[in-house]
Amino acid sequence: MRAGSLPISEGPVSVERSAIMRAVKSTNTRPEMIVRSLAHRLGFRFRLHRKNLPGCPDLVFASRRKAIFVDGCFWHGHDCKRGARMPKTNASYWSAKIARNRSRDARTREELMAQGWDVLTIFECETKDLIGLRARLEAFL
Repeated sequence: MRAGSLPISEGPVSVERSAIMRAVKSTNTRPEMIVRSLAHRLGFRFRLHRKNLPGCPDLVFASRRKAIFVDGCFWHGHDCKRGARMPKTNASYWSAKIARNRSRDARTREELMAQGWDVLTIFECETKDLIGLRARLEAFL
């Protein structure tokens, strides 16, 4: 456990834990800002967090009917080193939580595709390779 962090309890969520979880950003994260910056530098224009679309995609290219989600590896159960790591405390809670997130992500992707959208998911770890990320964005868009 890192200094300053609190263990996750099995029972009701403590006030301290609640404050920590509330501080976890869901928009304008560093990986999202990297993808946004790169897409903009490539000349693509987009809208952010369109709430009228399933899952509220992070980047929406409406004229192209393309949507991009930028997901954290841990929270969305990516198969990289960081995504495969499971907390030691309350592991059953986290396992179920991440499974629900993955299931929701799959449903959201299916809904968007059924509405005629192309969907790309970029995981946090993938933003570290800017050359590879650029190639993926150019191929997708």
